[in-house]
Amino acid sequence: MKLTSTLCTRLASSPLSLLTIMSYPRLTTEQMLRKDQKSISRQGIKMAISAIYMDLEAFLQRSGLIADLHAFCQAHSCDVLVTMTIFFNAHNEPVRQLAIFCPHTALRTMICGVLERSHSPSLKLTPAPSTHPNLQAYLQGNTQVSRKKLLPLLQEALSAYFDSMKIPSGPPETEGVCREQADKELDRAGNSLVPGLSQDEEEPPLPPTPMNSLVDECPLDQGLPKLSAEAIFEKCSQISLSQSTTASLSQK
Repeated sequence: MKLTSTLCTRLASSPLSLLTIMSYPRLTTEQMLRKDQKSISRQGIKMAISAIYMDLEAFLQRSGLIADLHAFCQAHSCDVLVTMTIFFNAHNEPVRQLAIFCPHTALRTMICGVLERSHSPSLKLTPAPSTHPNLQAYLQGNTQVSRKKLLPLLQEALSAYFDSMKIPSGPPETEGVCREQADKELDRAGNSLVPGLSQDEEEPPLPPTPMNSLVDECPLDQGLPKLSAEAIFEKCSQISLSQSTTASLSQK
């Protein structure tokens, strides 16, 4: 079907007529979402962003919409679905609207918060009535913010979500080790205050050393000597030298 020059001129001067042709009332919800879709992902979370050229209120009133959105996310492995609608009112003025569908409450809250607080650019969002708790709708007051300008904000929202999931005190493994060590130190401190308990249950006290009949007293009565690596090495050298001297004398 060819358009005449007169019809082209009328469509160019009337954005409302142009979007009426671009709208797709006979398409399914999935076909509408896939017709103009982009996606971003971060650390395994995938977000789909679809542009639809119709009033968001009419889109939300489609029969079985929530079930269709769930099916779309499952079919395309999406965790979040952002729908951007645009149409022209009776005065040929552009109207933009947003809808964020996400079954994960924490993720949806983070995305909505980042978009609502954004100042560069400012979306000037006004919450719109929603019939489902997993879907948040907005009227976008700043119509100059297109999907291209919205993508960096959505990426920032994903980054903020992952940052909020991190534990400030460090990774869980490190925190568990530190907590375990702290518990052991507390146990040792408590045992030292109770008579008859050793400071380290894993190392019980050594049994008493029998007295040598050739000496007046046992040297271990004053406690174990403090040994260092150098002292052990020196002692081993003396023993080795003594054994060598004894072997030489026996040969003679």
